Amino acid sequence: MKNKWYKWEVLLLLWVAYLLNQGDRQVFNSVLPLIRDALSLTDKSVSLIAVFFNLFYAAMVPIGGWVGDRFSRKWVTTLSILFWSIATMFTGLANGVFLLILTRSVATGGGEAFFGPANYSLLGQYHTDTRARAMSIHQTSYYVGVILAGWLAGYIGDHLGWKYAFYIFGGAGVIWAVIMALRLKDLPREGQQEFKPKILDGFKTVFTTPTALMVTIGFCGFIFVITGYMTWVPTFLQENFGQTGAQAGLNSMLWTYVAAFAGVLLAGTLSDKWAAKTPQKRMVIQGAGLILGAAFLPFMGSVKSLWLLYMCFAGWGFFRAFFDANIYAALYDVTPEHLHASCSSAMIMTGFAVGATAPYVLAVIKETTGSLNATFPILGIIWAICGAACLWVSWKYYKKDYNKIHYER
Repeated sequence: MKNKWYKWEVLLLLWVAYLLNQGDRQVFNSVLPLIRDALSLTDKSVSLIAVFFNLFYAAMVPIGGWVGDRFSRKWVTTLSILFWSIATMFTGLANGVFLLILTRSVATGGGEAFFGPANYSLLGQYHTDTRARAMSIHQTSYYVGVILAGWLAGYIGDHLGWKYAFYIFGGAGVIWAVIMALRLKDLPREGQQEFKPKILDGFKTVFTTPTALMVTIGFCGFIFVITGYMTWVPTFLQENFGQTGAQAGLNSMLWTYVAAFAGVLLAGTLSDKWAAKTPQKRMVIQGAGLILGAAFLPFMGSVKSLWLLYMCFAGWGFFRAFFDANIYAALYDVTPEHLHASCSSAMIMTGFAVGATAPYVLAVIKETTGSLNATFPILGIIWAICGAACLWVSWKYYKKDYNKIHYER
């Protein structure tokens, strides 16, 4: 009975940790205009901070996945939280582009790279028959984190200065790391004694398994669009609609992620229910989510009414959650358990390496055209293509790859 209920405590511990993870990322986006103006930077130069963060994060993730499959996932996640939270606090001391790149990219990106693979793998260990539901609930912390950080960091920046946003969010992470150290426990891993994974084993598995490869390709398009959106939409609202930092930080995330909160719980529940009989329906849900979400993106740059814009945010957010809810559940369906952290890291590295270019690409378009309006239709096309590819792979390969893991061992 203790074990039965403890898996939900694990979910709670990791839920808050992931909230702080995403909150620390969104702090930068929310106070980006304040940093730009205070340090006399250009749009391209501040976009490079986000680019380097994502590139360094992507480069470090394979090491994080390898560490997560070989060592205690409890301590990998806990020490990662402590590391990036301290680095976030030091970001408040930065006085130029170089130090911002150093603290956000090397320190924060490097710390977070160890968190993701071990975090999802540990959650997947505790939740087997409730995996997609647990992953969906876990994903809601991402939405709450970016909403909370979007508003609170903007508010702190407007009233106390942008540096204090980093001090406060970083301090909260240090406190939670202590709680994680006291309450989180590891579980024995299948195949751990017989097999010690090498750093490239996750890549070999992902890139030779068609379904896992498609999850990764879809993740690339998913992250590219989301990274561009989260970096520049708060600025878009300030420049196009005259909102304050707090207003833009809140509104750019609130409508999107409240809708996503509902969407991810629905998608997770449906996924576990349908996948029990037809596993490939996980990817069908993903593909449909990308295609339906893509339909809202072109309108974001053209509507003049704030309420219509917020409806587009909400529609996009609701359907993006269909992909969100099944990323790791689908990946773990077709990869061996003892390589889950390594496979996660292969997917994350590839996705963020591609997504890292989005802030700069959008900044170039913004400076060329004078606004961000032209970028939204491009983002919609990317998602539509990825969604169609997911539907095709779900029909062609998913069942075969699933059976190799579950019935041919």
